[in-house]
Amino acid sequence: MTARLKASIWVQATLRAGLNGAVLHKGDPDAGGILVVLRGREGLAVFSRITGPDGEPAWLRAIGSEPLGEAEADAYIARQTARDPDLWVIELEVPDLVPPFEGRIVT
Repeated sequence: MTARLKASIWVQATLRAGLNGAVLHKGDPDAGGILVVLRGREGLAVFSRITGPDGEPAWLRAIGSEPLGEAEADAYIARQTARDPDLWVIELEVPDLVPPFEGRIVT
């Protein structure tokens, strides 16, 4: 099993890696979950950081495989942060909606 990086460190490293992005909601610095909103030409995609069945980090496509509209993504994020106030939410601009971070993508 891989050691899990603290949420705040992962967020800071991701935003400092030359990606255009912002923190939309600050969560628990140590153990908060992470939602990443990708903003591209075709719309939005939302990914949630999870631990896969093999114990390795992975990313779950939170709301289907098709690009989302702003209202649909905002409603999902509002539900998740209401349920888990320790959740981090960051937004990254990526033209093609391809996740710019490492880890297996689970759909």
